[in-house]
Amino acid sequence: MTNLSSPRSHQRSATGLARQLALAVAIASGTAVLAVPGFADAAYAQKKKKDDKAEAAKPVYSKEFVAGYQPIEAAIKAPGADLAALKPQITALTPLAVSPDEQQALGGLIFNAGVTGNDVPLQFQGVEMMLASGKIKTEEVGRFNLVAFQLANSLKQYDKARTYLQKAIDLNYSMPNLTVSDLQMNMAELYFSEDRNAEGLKYLSDAIAARKAQGQPVDEKWYRRGVSVAYSNEIVPQVYDFVQGWVSDNPTPTNWRDAVNLTRNLNEFDGPVLLDLLRLGKRVGTLKDKNDYIFYIESADTRRLPMEVKSVIDEANSTGAIPKGSDSWVDEQLKTASSLIAEDRAALPSLERDASAPAAQLRTVVAAGDTFLSYGEYAKAATFYERALTMAGVDRNLALTRLGIAQIGSGNTDAARETLAKVEGTRAPVAMLWSAYAAQSAAAAPAAPAAGA
Repeated sequence: MTNLSSPRSHQRSATGLARQLALAVAIASGTAVLAVPGFADAAYAQKKKKDDKAEAAKPVYSKEFVAGYQPIEAAIKAPGADLAALKPQITALTPLAVSPDEQQALGGLIFNAGVTGNDVPLQFQGVEMMLASGKIKTEEVGRFNLVAFQLANSLKQYDKARTYLQKAIDLNYSMPNLTVSDLQMNMAELYFSEDRNAEGLKYLSDAIAARKAQGQPVDEKWYRRGVSVAYSNEIVPQVYDFVQGWVSDNPTPTNWRDAVNLTRNLNEFDGPVLLDLLRLGKRVGTLKDKNDYIFYIESADTRRLPMEVKSVIDEANSTGAIPKGSDSWVDEQLKTASSLIAEDRAALPSLERDASAPAAQLRTVVAAGDTFLSYGEYAKAATFYERALTMAGVDRNLALTRLGIAQIGSGNTDAARETLAKVEGTRAPVAMLWSAYAAQSAAAAPAAPAAGA
């Protein structure tokens, strides 16, 4: 996912590509892969004798069925046969197919006629009849159900398509270029085909949860498809669930950049919320464009957090996103920030004392947390946010978000994830991304030395 500037801009192309992938499920030549059973010799057109084991193994066809079947079979095989003209005669045989063997044989005839005549409804009628007969070899049932799914899907008979696809999934059907995971992705695509996007996303989400519960890896394309559909259709909060899982399991710089941009695009964040999102962007290296840094500077406020603003501008200068001297406003912010840092740093002890006093006001306590957070003194920042959370009038979601950030900075990632999980409202998607970052940080941290080592 890239260039996520407009929520709906990629809906058509993404869906089209996914549908193509869905319909290419290892049946490249459609139905040619089926080993369709044939009609047994007419000598077997008799009832089985209950006491004759040899006879019991033979197919059961009535004389009426054989009399109707054989002429149609010969007509179909004749050179230059007109399948369209023969179709009424073929389907007229259906009432004669009473026994499972007859249903299997007629289903095969109908199916092959549909293949020869490129008649998808006829193919579907045939494969359904063969499956209903119960005579398909056990090892072939999965394949037949998969073909039935594809045909039903192409005919937009989605309920039937789901039934046959689920049967293939239940049978754990796979091929060299097809996995059960692919089949599950196709199940989600069936819902998306009908614009039942919320149901498709739930199916995909449940499938992801099931794989994780089993300790199985989750294919990244599951996350990508979930993100794409949820984002294109602005389905929240599900989109954030997929984004969180996506970057947690696949924390590449590109994925992180898309996740941060997606979250920005779907929301109109005010300054403090945007600041916390851009702080994460700086951590994971997603700040690339000039505007990314401009927004950061504006959200942080040079006079309030001069050290943090200077750090951001220094990065923008060093990466070339905003070359020195190329933007007079940025140059002025850097000059102002640089002139304030010494005074600001010198005031830290008194700020800490005032915020720690028993009679300290909420505004002072939060300001202390924000200031120490901007200087990277995470343990102190966490202490003040924790105190703020006990005070009346606190912006609980702001304090929880920044407490979680401070805990991550202190290396206490487990506590951070517990904290961030409590964030609600507008800040929830930002907190979810920080939680994913906490999980990534925990996974990357070196193992603690054994006791006594």
